Amino acid sequence: MATGVINLIVYQKSYDLAMKIFQHTKAFPKEEKYSLTDQIRRSSRAVCANLAEAYCKRMYQAHFINKLTDADMENYETQSWLQFSLDCKYLAGEHHRELIEISREVGKLIECMIQHPEKYSRKTIGHK
Repeated sequence: MATGVINLIVYQKSYDLAMKIFQHTKAFPKEEKYSLTDQIRRSSRAVCANLAEAYCKRMYQAHFINKLTDADMENYETQSWLQFSLDCKYLAGEHHRELIEISREVGKLIECMIQHPEKYSRKTIGHK
């Protein structure tokens, strides 16, 4: 993977969130393995994957924004699964708050990218 996307704060935060979710979901009940655990891990990882795809498509503004909106959608989905995790008592309140806060930060950064895609063009940031 190009190091450029890894250097983006939004990517770093979303990756950190996905890894924290991975660690917390290790303690989820076994019966949730193919449902809640799998879904929350997939959606949190999909934020990173969509950011990476967006970064690769940044010279095509419409494609860039499309992949960013996919990342935003996955981020909202992750928040939904986090709420289920809290309500099912699989996730402690303080952990839920921490993860939701990171997710909200990621969402704000994605929204900024959507609003200002020109700041991320290959010409602006000097990457291939």
